[in-house]
Amino acid sequence: MPNSSSTERSVEILRELRRRERFNKIDLYDPYPYQVKFHKTGGDSNQRLLMAANRIGKSFCGAAEMSYHLTGIYPDWWEGRVYTQPITAWAGGVSNETTRDIVQAELLGSPDDPEAFGSGAIPKQYIIKTERKPGVPNAKSVALIRHISGANSSLHFKAYEMGVEKWQGRSVDVVWLDEEPSRELYSQAVTRTLDRRGMVYMTFTPEAGMTETVAAFINRLQKGQSLTNATWDDASEKIQSMKGESGHLSEAVMSQILSAYSPHEREMRRYGRPSIGSGLIFPVSEEDIMIDPIPIAPHWPRIAAIDFGWDHPTAVVWCAIDLEAEMFYIYDCHRASKASPSVHAQAIRTRSHFIPIAYPHDGNRRDSMGNPGLADQYRSLGCNFLLEHFTNPAALGEKKGSNSIEEGIMSMLQKMEKNEFKVFNTLNDWFEEFRMYHRKGGKVVPIRDDLMSATRYAFQSQRFAISGEDPTWTNEVEYRNYGIV
Repeated sequence: MPNSSSTERSVEILRELRRRERFNKIDLYDPYPYQVKFHKTGGDSNQRLLMAANRIGKSFCGAAEMSYHLTGIYPDWWEGRVYTQPITAWAGGVSNETTRDIVQAELLGSPDDPEAFGSGAIPKQYIIKTERKPGVPNAKSVALIRHISGANSSLHFKAYEMGVEKWQGRSVDVVWLDEEPSRELYSQAVTRTLDRRGMVYMTFTPEAGMTETVAAFINRLQKGQSLTNATWDDASEKIQSMKGESGHLSEAVMSQILSAYSPHEREMRRYGRPSIGSGLIFPVSEEDIMIDPIPIAPHWPRIAAIDFGWDHPTAVVWCAIDLEAEMFYIYDCHRASKASPSVHAQAIRTRSHFIPIAYPHDGNRRDSMGNPGLADQYRSLGCNFLLEHFTNPAALGEKKGSNSIEEGIMSMLQKMEKNEFKVFNTLNDWFEEFRMYHRKGGKVVPIRDDLMSATRYAFQSQRFAISGEDPTWTNEVEYRNYGIV
């Protein structure tokens, strides 16, 4: 039997171990693969975004990286950027309160509990001193952090609500933005890091939808930028951490969390993808319509459609219809701006020549000099345009269909909801527009909607589709063969 002194000694040792764990939280950081991947991007990217689902550890991921840079103490597995000298860093959130409750809490410990000071990502022994932020209870403005080199790093807490002017002035090495900033504020943060060749990294769930900042990373990624997207699947029980631990999100927990959100929020919360909310024109999951490319059977009827443009792009989509499965496929697309019809015609001619092409009514419009309209120009360039411009299918008892946008949109949405509308996952340009296609004030916003418009023309023109096995028109279809086939 152990004596009382040995028992007390054991208890004391256990308490000390727990104390050390509490105040050296960073030692317990056991990253998931997505977190390791994000950290690694810092090696060659100065502007980084971790766009992640809720409840998967994105904020502590950001805090852990900040701790490493401030102290200069990096784990053995680290492949990201390394600072061998002290740094000046900024960390911020939307408001002074959220910066305190999330960013400060993750780095220094709970602001409401004095005994918790030092229980965040920065080890307590490295926190030299802090300064209070006037007017915000328990909030800090600056923290002085001992760097392994012997000198001190400085960490400044900032809030977006302070205004852009408060983010101007001095040069800094590292900026961490937890929650999405405005485009202006983000640009200012990047500017502060240029002199020192520093970096800005963001960790947030895109609750504001497809904003300018989000769109820049999703659609227009530049050299020196990186985007890491993480979903609930990246923290599920099926995922193992670096130390071999299973992820913390079970199917039961995910279902419970998901039930608390409205339908239009679920995609964003679960997958960390932007949503336009109730204004989203096609409120369906990308996963429900996205597929790997499949062979297009020769007997499937095909149809294409074009939306004309100059400053905004000219866009073309190519579609196939599996009549037996009642499935509509978009398998190819083309989009380019400030290019002549001859350029677009060349792109069209590289696809199968027999496919008929639907076009909007402005294709028949002649210019002020009486020159042929765009449709005739494309026909002269070897493109198999339909004889008449696009209309929706005629209603029962009507001789001609309308040009109603809503009619086409609702028909497409119903097809998507029936799981009979599929798009090849190789069509990045198409999905870019799909994510941004939204209403404002009840009206469709005609911005970056070129492929969406072409898709609507094609979908509503399925009555004109023909197959490659028999590239001819039936007697019921009024059509002029231009000798392309």
